[in-house]
Amino acid sequence: MVRAPLMQLTGVSLGLGADRLFDGLDLVIQPGDRVALVGRNGSGKSTLMRVMAGRVEPDAGERVMPAGVSVGYLEQDPDFGAYASLGDFAAAGLEPGEAWRVEAAAEGLGLALEADPARASGGERRRAALARLLAHEADLMLLDEPTNHLDIGAIQWLEERLAATRAAFVLISHDRAVLARLTRATLWLDRGIVRRQEAGFEAFEAWREKVWEEEDAAAHKLDRRIKAEARWAVEGISARRKRNQGRVRRLQEMRAERAAQIRRQGTAAMEFGSSGKTGKLVVEARGISKRYGDRPVVRDFSIRVGRGERLALVGPNGAGKTTLLKMLIGQLAPDTGEVRRGTNVELAVFDQARAALDEGATLWESLTGDPAMRISGRADQVMVRGEPRHVVSYLNDFLFTDEQARAPVRALSGGEKARLLLARLMARPANLLVLDEPTNDLDIETLDLLQELVSEFDGTVILVSHDRDFLDRTATTTVAMEGDGHAVVYAGGWSDMQAQRAAGGADGPAPAGPAGKARPARGGTRGKAPAASAPERRPAGAAPALSFTEKHRLEALPGEIERLEAEIGKLEALLSDSGLYTREPVKFAKATEALAERQARLSAAEEEWLALEERAEAAGG
Repeated sequence: MVRAPLMQLTGVSLGLGADRLFDGLDLVIQPGDRVALVGRNGSGKSTLMRVMAGRVEPDAGERVMPAGVSVGYLEQDPDFGAYASLGDFAAAGLEPGEAWRVEAAAEGLGLALEADPARASGGERRRAALARLLAHEADLMLLDEPTNHLDIGAIQWLEERLAATRAAFVLISHDRAVLARLTRATLWLDRGIVRRQEAGFEAFEAWREKVWEEEDAAAHKLDRRIKAEARWAVEGISARRKRNQGRVRRLQEMRAERAAQIRRQGTAAMEFGSSGKTGKLVVEARGISKRYGDRPVVRDFSIRVGRGERLALVGPNGAGKTTLLKMLIGQLAPDTGEVRRGTNVELAVFDQARAALDEGATLWESLTGDPAMRISGRADQVMVRGEPRHVVSYLNDFLFTDEQARAPVRALSGGEKARLLLARLMARPANLLVLDEPTNDLDIETLDLLQELVSEFDGTVILVSHDRDFLDRTATTTVAMEGDGHAVVYAGGWSDMQAQRAAGGADGPAPAGPAGKARPARGGTRGKAPAASAPERRPAGAAPALSFTEKHRLEALPGEIERLEAEIGKLEALLSDSGLYTREPVKFAKATEALAERQARLSAAEEEWLALEERAEAAGG
């Protein structure tokens, strides 16, 4: 039995201003479809989904649905204004006997139904919108970035729910793990054309490369034909008075065809600029704690972050990731304990709330108005990693057009806003990157490049993310915030952490250390291993307890390291004087020699401290 499509778009055309997003677009959604909708930022994915939902009327074409088919739409920013609670919003439109569906979804998503929408976080509002969508049990669900602002636990619950549903759904997401698991077909929106492949997202990239290869081959063939016909036209004019008008018209048609071909959007020319190396120690926290009222957010947590490490903070929303992050980078003071920063640390922060962007400003003003990028007296140029760049040229690197430079920020898609923030971040030389949910809204191509840049960055990275694939590709160490202030350190990314938990139990963190070096984790109760599991994990040939002299040395080393870092800072400041070598060559030579000597002593002191600390912990104190 052949079933009618749930939805059919025929000949749909839609323009935004002078640009055409779609022209003559055809699309069919069948019962049981589980479809990934992919495309570059700004290609029109969300707009197409609004057309599918009936929220946007196309300029031409039609949307056809059989009678009785229901459509549920998860929009990016729903209006909560008419509702006293998130529960009221989620239950709107349901019969009284169907309210249990909202409660079931709220339990799975961790949603407090009584919460006031005006005070709710982005994650709480997203959970309410998802609860509403799932409770209505539509025949076709349209989900636009459903995992944004969700923690990993909620994402995994949503995965299970969608995997079990009998409804069809179309899914826009930057989360590769979600797309790979849930989808069985792919719609690719590319330069106003929708292509469909009957395979899930895992097959998308190979398909995309094949399509592009075929495009390139066809364009090359057309270029050769145009060149040959153009040569004939020139030679024909000189050799004969009467030209073959048919061939001339064909040449004009081929040129028009080639000119009409829309070039593929390239990859953003993104690059993190390093400001020079830090010392081996970048950040060290010793026994830090933080409370808000009676609620412990971080309890007696210690960690040492070394140069080159890529540290990920994971855990449920509200578990304390942002609080711990702010303490590590010095934006928030701990209630107890201390945080020490290494030498020559220069910080750059990517803010998930997009708070640095003024929605009313233009893209041009967003760059020239940034104090770190402003060049006095040059309104058309910005400072990028120490070099002046024209504003539009720099925006072009991040795939913004010349016309967009004077457009307001509010006109950008979520992914384009993320790219604009990255443009500001990457203009600053830095050796410590702090990335708070950097993957939200980015398209797959930009996300791939960001993963590569983070992995290859010649510095240290601290990131907060709920994207499991991104964590696996980038993190060398993971701190799991497990609630009630407890944090545990694991080596590697998300999958590594899961494997270590499975092997060692809930109380058994695997070793993790600076730049991927193994060392005992010092999260949770400082200096104490979990009582039940410590004997089993201690090797037979455990190191003996430290001697009195070694204990004294361990206590003295932090002060010595701090003094060396201060001396190095003074020497580097002295040598930064570009005229010193000319004025006082002997002083310059001595300062250079002293800097190298102290850097070597600092490195040795840090290595000695790490070795003694490992032995002390292995011996149980």
